[in-house]
Amino acid sequence: MSKRPGSPSGGTVIKRAKATPPPSNQIAISSSGDKSKGLIRTVQRTSNLEAPIVSLAGAHSNEILSCRFDPTGQNVAACSADRSVSLWRTYPPNTNYGLLSSLTKAPILDLQWSLCSPQLYTVSADHTLLTLDVTTGQRVRKIRAHREIINSVDRTMAGGSGTELVVTGSDDGTVRVWDGGEDGGKNHIAEFEVGCPVTAVCWSADGASVYAAALDNEIHIYDLRKGTQLSTLTGHTDTPTSLSLSPNGSFLLSPSFSSVTLIHDVRPFAPSPTRIHRTLTGAPAGFEHTLLRAAWSRNDGGARVAVGGADRMVCIWDVESGRVVYKLPGHKGTVTSVDFHPKEPIILTSSKDGTMLLGELEPGMVMYTPSHLATVPTVFATIIHLGDSVFLLLHPAMYFAISFQFQQKNLLNRTITAASALATVMGYDYPLMAGKPFVRRY
Repeated sequence: MSKRPGSPSGGTVIKRAKATPPPSNQIAISSSGDKSKGLIRTVQRTSNLEAPIVSLAGAHSNEILSCRFDPTGQNVAACSADRSVSLWRTYPPNTNYGLLSSLTKAPILDLQWSLCSPQLYTVSADHTLLTLDVTTGQRVRKIRAHREIINSVDRTMAGGSGTELVVTGSDDGTVRVWDGGEDGGKNHIAEFEVGCPVTAVCWSADGASVYAAALDNEIHIYDLRKGTQLSTLTGHTDTPTSLSLSPNGSFLLSPSFSSVTLIHDVRPFAPSPTRIHRTLTGAPAGFEHTLLRAAWSRNDGGARVAVGGADRMVCIWDVESGRVVYKLPGHKGTVTSVDFHPKEPIILTSSKDGTMLLGELEPGMVMYTPSHLATVPTVFATIIHLGDSVFLLLHPAMYFAISFQFQQKNLLNRTITAASALATVMGYDYPLMAGKPFVRRY
């Protein structure tokens, strides 16, 4: 009878390789095949969201008309045609910690977070301006602010009075200014007659002027101290739907029913007599005449702008070049409102499908124009020589590659002096990006 053969060198200890978990800010992407699920790449996370895309759904039974981050970026508020306001946490577990319902007798069309207290300002189709305390969920002030539907609201602390000022625009053709907070009175402190329905309002950076977009396709500028109209911004062929001021206060963003978005130069002295800085296309307004609300990015100083569209997508442009850098899907209805996180590369979107999405973006990079070539710093990169003084720069995350030419060059991961012309990124002409060193390790 044969015995079962013994195991070789019974006392041998086999050392196994330690499995190191991937960093928490990376996502592993593998192939979908059952037999070989090989790792394709890991995607570097750029924010503190739980996932690159987070859905905020279940609070509203009708379309969401406006959504905003609070000044800290920790909370989100949204208003809906179901006459309610929902409150959410931006970060995990993204709790819907408040639903303020039956606030008005008609849809709530726009809202803004207060800059100096945990309060919200809302305007609605029942002609009222409300002040809501988000810590208690109570309404602290209600004003019958206009004779018709109120389409837009904005606030500022830059007026010089030390108090918050609120401005509203209405279908009754007027723009009115109010004292903010629960201690403000029920009478407006200033009024401007536009003469036709007002679709959007916005404060200037110094709080001394008000911008008002109207049905006459123009943007009217009013002086708060003198109570007079200063000038108008033209260029639209149809009604502007919203107004948003750049973080530096120099440019005004205005989408319109014509599906054309304009960036106006509102500096005291503009190089162009028309004051049109950029003309952007790619976000269709549709036939529903929805007041689409646009926004500037804030974590990168206003390098990008975004507008939702009737094609159920969000269009994001690079301001310097005017090129579309993102076309974001995910919603099942018209995207009504967008907002950027104040500190991270995160975009918030709302839709007629009654949901919101938080989306993670690539961080904005410093874009150098030809006028800045003398100040472009040195960068580190992996360079592949393609011949005829053409080289290939590999982005560290491998999201894209840049082909370019240098007048001065020193290859093989050494210092490169960026003193020449434009690069070509994904087929488009862009200035060389030099926000931080490009380093590629194999």
